[in-house]
Amino acid sequence: MLAPTAHARTSYAGYLDLPALNADGEFGGGLHPELPLSEEPLRTALDAARADGIAPTRYATLLHQYWLVVATGNAQIDLAGWEPYRGVAANTATFTQVYVNYFRIAAAHPDFYWAGLAGIAGGSFASGFFDVGDIAGVLSVAGIHELGSVAADILRAVPPELLAEVPADITGLAQLGPRLTAADMAWYQTRLMIMQKHIFTDLVPMHEAYIAEGMAGIDKMAAAGLLDDGIHTAWAGIDSGTTAGRTDALIRMTDREQNHIVADQWDVTAAGRDGMGRVLTYVTTVAGKPAVPGTRAPGVYAPVAVGAPGSTLGLRMPLPAFNWADRADRWAYITADLVPRHLDLVTDPARAVSVYREPFAAKLDRGRMIARLPEIITDLTTQWQLVRS
Repeated sequence: MLAPTAHARTSYAGYLDLPALNADGEFGGGLHPELPLSEEPLRTALDAARADGIAPTRYATLLHQYWLVVATGNAQIDLAGWEPYRGVAANTATFTQVYVNYFRIAAAHPDFYWAGLAGIAGGSFASGFFDVGDIAGVLSVAGIHELGSVAADILRAVPPELLAEVPADITGLAQLGPRLTAADMAWYQTRLMIMQKHIFTDLVPMHEAYIAEGMAGIDKMAAAGLLDDGIHTAWAGIDSGTTAGRTDALIRMTDREQNHIVADQWDVTAAGRDGMGRVLTYVTTVAGKPAVPGTRAPGVYAPVAVGAPGSTLGLRMPLPAFNWADRADRWAYITADLVPRHLDLVTDPARAVSVYREPFAAKLDRGRMIARLPEIITDLTTQWQLVRS
């Protein structure tokens, strides 16, 4: 009697033990160039590998690629063409579509709190992305040059003993802001696009696995080593159907996004371009206001207040006392303001879904810095205060 034939062994043999070379989202295509970019051959290979009893850790990248292809297909994103280094023009439609897709998922599955937050808060950064492009075209008229020049003019009037205590991000904005170039801004947009793809690549495939297969899909990803205990617990919380479970999942997924997926990339971005990276991440913080209802702008949440040792003078200014690129400060703002306000929103699922379903273009327009630049400049020029204790 002949021995049983292995299930289409050649359909997966070349896909075992592949590293996820593009897990960080820097390059075009999927996780490894040897893997297909369409569902059918990936699914066939997965089914055959499972039927032959192959250890899940050996086909982890194949499994991840399958759900990534499903995710980009459902999001109407061309995975092959999603390459941040191709520049803004080639990626603008995809950049927008990522957030449209978060809203699609959240509207269909209101229990997925993180998807809703990713759409709303991430969409605010999408506004900043397009602002950078606009400013690059009107540097002498409105934008970072003007912000830097205004800050420099004001700092000249600050007493020397207080000037020494002003945060370095503000003095950097004053000194380097007027020197920013369109090339600096294009580099920053590319950095944002890389981080956006990294987040999508990590978190959205597991959402699609759960939508299609429930906890069985999540368990398969965990068995392959794609999910750690914390994120598996998050999905178990969602699956529990309880508010406590959904809330815990929101915090765990947000922690994964900010403190594990893009934390190193924010560090690299802030340190880049001979100081310009720090200026651009701080400008994003100054101008940014996540659109989650009730969330405070960073400069309102944590305005700068400085005093000089041995002096009775103090200085208060309408600028954030932190930079979004800094891990601890970013997480403090998220957990103190952003997550609680999002939880306020999702306690009324009908209201939350109405927010998710609003046309993305309307959300985008409200967050644009160009539209709010006069207000920002007014704040910068009128809200500085010298105080005496």
